Amino acid sequence: MADARDEKPDRTTVSPPAPPCTLVVFGAAGDLTKRLLMPALYNLAGGGLLDRNFSVLGVDHNPLTDEGWRKDLSDTMESFTRDPSAEFHPDKIDPENWGFVRDRLHVMQGDFTDDATYQALSSRLHGNVMFYLAVAARFFGPVVEGLGKAGLLKQEEGAFRRVIIEKPFGSDLESAKALNRTILAQGDESQFYRIDHFLGKETVQSIMAIRFANGMLEPVWRREYVSHVEITAAETIGVEERGSFYEPTGALRDMVPNHLFQLLSMVAMEPPNSFDAEAVRGEKAKLVEAVRPIQPEDAVRGQYAAGRIDGRDVQAYRDEPDVAKNSRTETYVALKLQIENWRWAGVPFYLRTGKRMAKHHTEIAVHFRPPPFRLFRDTAVTDLAPNVMRLRISPDPGAVTTLNVKRPGPQMHIASVDTGFRYGDFFASSPTVGYETLLYDCMMGDATLFQRADNIEAGWAAVEPLLKAWKDAPVVFYEAGSAGPKEADALLARDGHEWLTL
Repeated sequence: MADARDEKPDRTTVSPPAPPCTLVVFGAAGDLTKRLLMPALYNLAGGGLLDRNFSVLGVDHNPLTDEGWRKDLSDTMESFTRDPSAEFHPDKIDPENWGFVRDRLHVMQGDFTDDATYQALSSRLHGNVMFYLAVAARFFGPVVEGLGKAGLLKQEEGAFRRVIIEKPFGSDLESAKALNRTILAQGDESQFYRIDHFLGKETVQSIMAIRFANGMLEPVWRREYVSHVEITAAETIGVEERGSFYEPTGALRDMVPNHLFQLLSMVAMEPPNSFDAEAVRGEKAKLVEAVRPIQPEDAVRGQYAAGRIDGRDVQAYRDEPDVAKNSRTETYVALKLQIENWRWAGVPFYLRTGKRMAKHHTEIAVHFRPPPFRLFRDTAVTDLAPNVMRLRISPDPGAVTTLNVKRPGPQMHIASVDTGFRYGDFFASSPTVGYETLLYDCMMGDATLFQRADNIEAGWAAVEPLLKAWKDAPVVFYEAGSAGPKEADALLARDGHEWLTL
């Protein structure tokens, strides 16, 4: 019998190379370009997914030369092989694959707010172009306006012009709407790709496959059979050197309307009519729009205090660089959501995310209701474990389901067992950063994994009551290396539930 492990998945056998295009990167010298974009392009080159006429043009306010930029990026790529903590950590850099990218790197100096920059760009660009905004959020609007004024977003003679915009897309509902108005004044919705690298992870995309490609799951994926759902995105790292960014942002803005709501929509949306981009994005938007605005009594905001992680002492958030000593910024959020639609009415969804927690762990856990009656009259109710399906996204991708079985012996005694799979046991894998699929899809014009304006605004609308209520509210504290504040446990306990162990 054929086994998935017998297959050696190779995307080049099923996916054609992207069409020729120029990738213009605003923020060429930035951290995102070095850590994520270049490794992603390297992997795409290795997969044969870049056309020979592909090229990269970096734009940065710093003075750079082609050779200087190429050397700097080459040194950075080599450094990843020596850094096990890097998001991209290959054993070695293949000289042919990196050479393909390196030889196509060009750079120019320019001020993002100066019309002359865009005029200079105009003379260097023709045909298909993707603009990547790897810049601070305050430049998103000005860059798109600069491109529009210079005519660089006009799609003529069958050539495409597309813009990838990083998060955070706005800081609240009002600013998200304003940014959408700004960019849509310069081009069509179909030209703008609001990126969330979470959706580039293979295991996040596989949620749709698990749900919709297995006939035994879809009939029970609803309120009649599901008790509640947990979505967890826990990190062991702190804010590191990002205190100046994190202070005005916090965990709610940084994680919930984007990352966690994307996981929420994947696991809870209605089946789309097809996997056409607009069909999928339409169902995701409808799901987020159905989230009842979250009230303060259904939310917990915490901040990590000093503690120990992996046997070492770590300092409190307030002692991190560029953080106020009396900071009220949350590094942890726990929420109870209600989805007001036919499928999920009455089913609570619990979301939590935090830094400096006990383990790095991202998963979705679907808790099913107990059987409607019990045949095992001599078995205590507490001996019947609830059926839980855990879709594990990182760090060990796979799925685990808890089932009840008969324990061997002459009498009927029940025991719980876990059954599941790890992706690594079935499929070959290589170091990726999650941007490979997203860059390729943008080149191909497939917007399935990118957020639409209505989806973005619906996410901000759901958390708007919290943003207002938390403006001057205190935080509760949790010890670094713990599972979070006790108030988060109480949030579930009032419904008779408890968080799964990290």
